[in-house]
This record gives sequence, C-alpha cells and structure tokens, in this order.
Amino acid sequence: MERHRIRHLLAVTALGGLLLMGCGQGATGDNSSSKDRSGSGGATGFPAPAYSGETDTDEDDESRDLAPSPDHLSTFALDVDTASYGYARRTLADGQRPDPSTIRPEEFVNSFRQDYERPDGNGFSVTVDAARTDEEDWSLVRVGLATRAAEQAGERPPAALTFVIDISGSMSEPGRLDLAQHSLGVMTERLRDDDSVAIVTFSDEAETVLPMTRLGGNRDEIHDAIDGLEPTYSTNLAAGVETGYDTAVDGLREGATNRVVLVSDALANDGDTDPDSILERIDGARREHGITLFGIGVGSDYGDALMERLADKGDGHTVYVSGEDDAEQVFCEQLPQNIDLTARDAKAQVAFDPETVERFRLVGYDNRRVADDDFRDDRVDGGEVGPGHTVTALYAVRTKPGAEGHLATATVRWQDPETRAPHEESGQLDTDSLDNTLWNATPHFQVTAVAAYFADALRKGDDRWDSLPGACGLTELSDRAEELAKRTEDKAVRQLAETIAQAKHLDS
Repeated sequence: MERHRIRHLLAVTALGGLLLMGCGQGATGDNSSSKDRSGSGGATGFPAPAYSGETDTDEDDESRDLAPSPDHLSTFALDVDTASYGYARRTLADGQRPDPSTIRPEEFVNSFRQDYERPDGNGFSVTVDAARTDEEDWSLVRVGLATRAAEQAGERPPAALTFVIDISGSMSEPGRLDLAQHSLGVMTERLRDDDSVAIVTFSDEAETVLPMTRLGGNRDEIHDAIDGLEPTYSTNLAAGVETGYDTAVDGLREGATNRVVLVSDALANDGDTDPDSILERIDGARREHGITLFGIGVGSDYGDALMERLADKGDGHTVYVSGEDDAEQVFCEQLPQNIDLTARDAKAQVAFDPETVERFRLVGYDNRRVADDDFRDDRVDGGEVGPGHTVTALYAVRTKPGAEGHLATATVRWQDPETRAPHEESGQLDTDSLDNTLWNATPHFQVTAVAAYFADALRKGDDRWDSLPGACGLTELSDRAEELAKRTEDKAVRQLAETIAQAKHLDS
C-alpha cells in the first residue's frame, strides 16, 4: 500500500496541468490490439488494474488501490443513437439551421459504417487508432468497439414487440403517421412467424389496439390494425408510455426479446408532461422485466431531448426518420437487427498515460458520462448493444513534446445478456499510431473526422463547447466529404456531403 501511495502521489504531481475533457469514436488500425480479459488474473496494459473476472463493488478491495489517478480516466456508457444526425439532416434540408442544443457529435459519428474487426461470440472487439491534426501536438484518437456480425448470429430468439404509436393531431403532417404505417406494413411481412407484435396508440388517451399477437397466421389482422390508425387530438405521451409498457408486460414472453417501440414526434402537451415522471414508468419495467425501448422520431417539429432521455432510461436507443428510405431502413433493417442483444450495461473506460499525454477531450457523450469509480460497479447502468453494431468514441488528445511509447488503454466492460456475468476486453495505443496525418488516414477515419467536425461547426454559437483541434470551415468540410463520397461509393457518405453542402449554402 505504501508503494502505491508514492506512485499515486507521483502521478498526481506529474499531472499538474492536466485537463480532462472528453470522449468519442473508434476505428481500425495496425497499432491496435484486443485482448480477452474475461478469464481470471489476466494482466492488463497501463493503467487499467487487473481484472479478476468478478464484479468489483467493494470500496476496500485492494484492486481499487491499483487504479491510476482519476485525472487520466474517461468513462462513459455505450450509446448507438443516431437521431441527432438524422434530425439535423431533416432540418437543413428544410432550409434551417438546427438548434445547437440538438447536436450530439457522437450520434453524427456513429451514423456511419466502420470496418472494425468483429468478435466471434457475444461481447466486443476493441480497436484503437489515431492521426495527427494540423494543430501542433494535437491528434484525434478513435476507440472502436464492434459486436459480432448479425448474419453470423444463427437463430435469434423470437421477438415480442409492442409498438406505441403517436396518433395525435401533429402526426397528420405528411411523413409522420403515414410513413409509420407504410413501414410497419412492410416490416410485418418480414418478421418471423414465431415473432409477436402488439399495437398501442395514444393521443389525449391511450388504447391497446392489438394485444400481443403471433405473426404466424395473423398477418391480415395485424395489417388491418395498422391500416386503421388515424390522427386525432393532443399528445398524452405519458399515457402512451404507461399503456405500452403495461401491454408489453401482459404479453411478456419468456425466452424472447421483449421491446417497446415508440413512434412519435415526442411533443408531449397533454396529461403528465413531466419527463422525470414519464421516465419512472420506463425504469420500473426495465428493471423488473428487462423490457427495452427503441425510439423512432418523426416530424419537422420533434422533441429530440425527451425522446433521447426516454431511450436512455429504457436501456435502448433512438433514431430519426425523415422519409420513406429512412423508414424502411429503420423498420426493416435496424429494428430486426436490434431484436437480439449481445451485451447489457456496457461501459467503456479509456486511460491515458501521464508520461505521454498532456490533456484530452471526449467528443460528445455529454449525457452518457459515468463516474470513473463506477466502471466496474455492475449496478450502475450502461448501454445495451445488439449484433452488427459498432460504437465509436473520438478523443482530441494533446501529447507531450517528443512523447514516445504508450499513449492509452481502452477497456470495455459488459454483462452477458443471459447470465449477467461481467466480461472485459481491452485495446492499446502507442505513439507509432501518430505517424499518419489526418487527411492521409484511412477513408473510414476521415469520414469519422468529417462527421465530428461537421457537428462541431453546427454547435458554434453555444459557448458550452470549444472547437476541436484542427477544425476547418464548412467549405473545406464540403470538399473533403465530396472526395470521400467518391472514394468510398458509400450512400451514407454521399448524403453527408450533400448535407454539409446545404449547411454551407445557408451560411453563404
């Protein structure tokens, strides 16, 4: 213990002017490494303490004394939301600048496919890489986490999906309820016979239109329920959430993935409109029955903040749809992909080496931060992730002049969705990763950077955030995105280029 106190004092002294800032995204690189730490006694890279394979919740446990100074740690719950980027695209397409408060950079970054190596089973692979920016001693570091490929999952468990659909007056706008009906109809044909769906609607009141019903032999009945939806009055979101979860509990299926799917513009204006009260309803069902939430946002006026809070509290995530292509992708591709879970309560912790790193900043994840000491406390809520996902965290890192050697260790911790047994995986980064400059990095890395810089540009005017190192104007970003769209031939990158061009036009 005395030796540890001396080591800790030296670390704190060396930190002097260290500024903890933030976290962000991931990618693949030759300098990354991934190590299975689910067994016992495996040594870890600096500065993560050894992991025994058991949950550490004892404050007096000796292993806690081996942790590095908290000033070198960044800890956050995983998040695969993309709604912020989707809503920004819709707003810019309508000729308006999005409100800076709706811009969450991690959701911009996580809207694009990555090529990280994937694990064979449940859990994550960890990839870490970096590139230097134009600003002296500042680099962008990506921490990339990937789950197994969805197509390799074999037979997924059956799904029990409760659709909670907003039919308030505001949903009569084209591209809202009609879009949801079309997409639900297509999805009904693609779900398996052993899957089940229920439908709850809400306006000034909530109603269970269809109790939990197996798809096999009942598709016509389900289509009739979908086709009969019509917009009516005001938005009692609390009633919809409460009835939706009651219906999900009534139709709970053992051995199935039980999920509530909320389709709404999240503009609560009737009944209980207090977010905390609505969130309490979700939290009880989550804890007692393991029912998770998938939020689908629609509409030009959209309650982005409320929908995000609901999904976070409901162990789920949110997306935003603005057109038929978006809706079919969400309902027919992303939603089935999210039926299965590969990890529960997943958190990441990145430990930066005080010998080589002067300061760092996590990009985004502002409302997903976790206390460093809670990383291995499995009672503390994390994020739920399914197969086929990647999660990227992007850091702005300032290295010490002449730094050589180890830079950082990234560790992800999660619980097995069936047994709740905890597991960990780590990857490391050293200064050799900084040989590349940003615009000579891989296309995937460059897309990540462009998405983050674009979010940064849209948040200008809000003094809560500083600009990222190496930030460039919309004209340069537009040119970079256009070039990347041609190189990657990726439809999503093409849409990014078009969206940046729209933002540039509004600024001109």
